Amino acid sequence: MKKWIAGAALALTAMTGTAMADGHGDYPERPVMLMVSYGAGGATDFQARIVTMTAGNEDALNMPIAILNKSGAGGRVGWNWLAGAEADGYTLGAYNVPHFIAQSIEGGVDYSTDSFEPIANWGADPAVFVVGADSEFNSMDDVIAYATANPGGLTFSGAGLFVGHHIAALQLEKAAGVELAYIPNNAGGAGAMRAVIAGEVLGGVNNLSDAFRAREAGTVKILGVFDLERNSFIDDVPTLIEQGYDIDNASVNYRGVMVPAGTDQAIIDHLAAVVPTMFENGRVASRMAAGGSPMHIMNRAEVQEMWAQRQVTLEALLADL
Repeated sequence: MKKWIAGAALALTAMTGTAMADGHGDYPERPVMLMVSYGAGGATDFQARIVTMTAGNEDALNMPIAILNKSGAGGRVGWNWLAGAEADGYTLGAYNVPHFIAQSIEGGVDYSTDSFEPIANWGADPAVFVVGADSEFNSMDDVIAYATANPGGLTFSGAGLFVGHHIAALQLEKAAGVELAYIPNNAGGAGAMRAVIAGEVLGGVNNLSDAFRAREAGTVKILGVFDLERNSFIDDVPTLIEQGYDIDNASVNYRGVMVPAGTDQAIIDHLAAVVPTMFENGRVASRMAAGGSPMHIMNRAEVQEMWAQRQVTLEALLADL
């Protein structure tokens, strides 16, 4: 019996050592936190809560993920905080691209792509132009005609400065040759949408997923999509390209999970293996579809490549604009 106990103890020690070596070990030993740089109710918050809802399953992290909202300044408040957070594997962050990359290029923030390590991407949400349900505008030509006749008089909202909404607005100004009055909303996409619905602005650039839900509720009209192709959630709405405006997909909002730089590689590898399977869960996919939230799952290597490509694209785009 003593020999059996000793052998079992040695086997358990060996197993534990192997598990720790391959990055699993006892991680996570407690619930994990995911910081979202935008307020509750917006598209990023809404989607983050859905894609992490299976984290506590045994075939996932076996621990729940709690959402922490740190909104303000178009995401800068949250990402500045995350860049200085403890890199212990228990503090994750939701990223929005092009937002945090464009902001780092413009400067005045404490982060860049070097400040974080990507884990996986869950969605790609194009920007759309929205107006109130009772607006006199029924097409982008109507919007641009008004802007042409009233330089600087077309007020429209977005989630902040140098986020996807702002980049779409800058592209629209350039493509249409007009001066617009873009008004960043410190309450993020949800606040920007409320401003449109309340009639505080004449229109807005927002996320397709937020706009989809608002249109379903009968509170907005969607006039154009800032992407290369129409989106299946709103396939009756033409792209800006179709309507004669030379605007690409630089403003499409990629969303995913990252951790602060300096996080142990074994933890990064474990998260990179597990998190995409959470996104692929059938319950997650159905909830996202019901909310008009386009999914676009990418693994860590694919996200690294996407970040690098967007860095180059945005440096050129922002220098030109």
